[in-house]
Amino acid sequence: MATLLYLIRHGETEWNKAKRIQGHSDIALNASGILQAERLAEWYKTHAFHAIYASDLERARHTALLLAEAIGISVRTLPSLRERCYGEWEGLTYEEIRERFHAVDPNQSLYGIESFAAMQQRAAACLTRLAAAHANEMIAAVSHGGFINAFLHLVTEGKQGTGISRIDNTGVCVFRYADDRWEVLKVNDTAHLQL
Repeated sequence: MATLLYLIRHGETEWNKAKRIQGHSDIALNASGILQAERLAEWYKTHAFHAIYASDLERARHTALLLAEAIGISVRTLPSLRERCYGEWEGLTYEEIRERFHAVDPNQSLYGIESFAAMQQRAAACLTRLAAAHANEMIAAVSHGGFINAFLHLVTEGKQGTGISRIDNTGVCVFRYADDRWEVLKVNDTAHLQL
């Protein structure tokens, strides 16, 4: 039996717009982000999702809530769907990081930063648990760009994801899970933003 997972990035925030690293900082959607989430909800309202999950951070919760309301189901929040923790880098731009820390290595785990490997393992464990719990069902999970790209990187053995793929705000990636294997069906679908 196969599970279809729609893995969705949250709508835009002011920190996205300013290119500030958000990580675990709880930043709300801005007006553009709300509009993106409303368009996402309008586009997917006829999809028969059995469940909708979201990171417990406001930007993901709000995006998921608009989708869930359009479909008529509730949102289940999971801290394991959170973005990577960027510790002391949160709230800063990469330019500010270079000035303050004199190096930018997103794979490091200094300064309270969650390692890339730890985030990738967290993403794989969380999403595989969800897929197993929803065998032969279609589910959605609203998460974050770094989280989604890390998972994509793992599933495609480095052909897509971190450093290669861009996931736009409310971009949708679709995965199929069957026989303990993940298959990528779509990456960064933003057709709903053309409404």
